[in-house]
Amino acid sequence: MRVLDRSWQDRGVLLNSLPLLTLLTLFFIGPILLTLLLTFQEMRSYQLQWVWSLRVWSEVFSKYSYWVVIGRTVSMAFLSTFLCILIAYPAAYALATRLKNYASHIQILIIFSFLTDAVLKTFGWVLVLDRNGIGNWLLQHLGLGDEALNFLFTPRATLLGVVYNLSVYPLFTIYLSLKRIDRDLILAAYDAGASKWQTFREVTLPLSRPGLYAGAVLVFVLTLGTFLESKVLGGGKSPLAPELIRQTFETRVNWPLGAALTVVLVAIATIVLAVAVRLVQRTRQEQAAKGAEA
Repeated sequence: MRVLDRSWQDRGVLLNSLPLLTLLTLFFIGPILLTLLLTFQEMRSYQLQWVWSLRVWSEVFSKYSYWVVIGRTVSMAFLSTFLCILIAYPAAYALATRLKNYASHIQILIIFSFLTDAVLKTFGWVLVLDRNGIGNWLLQHLGLGDEALNFLFTPRATLLGVVYNLSVYPLFTIYLSLKRIDRDLILAAYDAGASKWQTFREVTLPLSRPGLYAGAVLVFVLTLGTFLESKVLGGGKSPLAPELIRQTFETRVNWPLGAALTVVLVAIATIVLAVAVRLVQRTRQEQAAKGAEA
């Protein structure tokens, strides 16, 4: 089969991509540019003044409290990504290899988890973690004493809510990657004398990296934009950047400052996306090199 190597210099490629480029410009690039433009304006008497100024950026880089919140948000994103992958990969591996007879039923459950409202799931944890909730009731009957589960309104509760709500994303992407692996490659590794662990480390894990990277990026980016878990489960005691941005827009009515903090978060997400794309490209190059050697 002949593969056509076409570049962006081809007019046909540009014409075919024009509708998608138009949509991206109107609904993605355009709003980002407007947000960036807003950061160079000022608020006076709760009125937006269209003047070119670096005052907002000076405030962002000079106030330590903003970077504490941003650092907390990025740390939460990295930790939640690690925990989601740690939970999702074994579950996806078992679903793809050990639970094939129940795969259709589990896929339906995964779809339901996507459709279930995050607000409902988050407030459901309040009923479990509350001092008079199900968790303390169960621990009390196990003889661990009253209010043994002092978990609600802490950063740990926020982390629990984020991992619970987002772990389904890497589960789905990793499962798709594992399903695409050719079973003959695994059998060939066994025939060559490799153990199960060697086969997993040298065959299964490298071939499933695209799904792993995609799931990790999804969790990281979505965590950067989450505020429900920190407000409901964390009690607002350790707010994340999205909550700070919301307060800046609504309570302080400082739109340029909120826009600047938004741009900082978008920049962090862009850097992570660029690193993930680079890792996926390197993985593909390594797989192509190994295929050429074989």
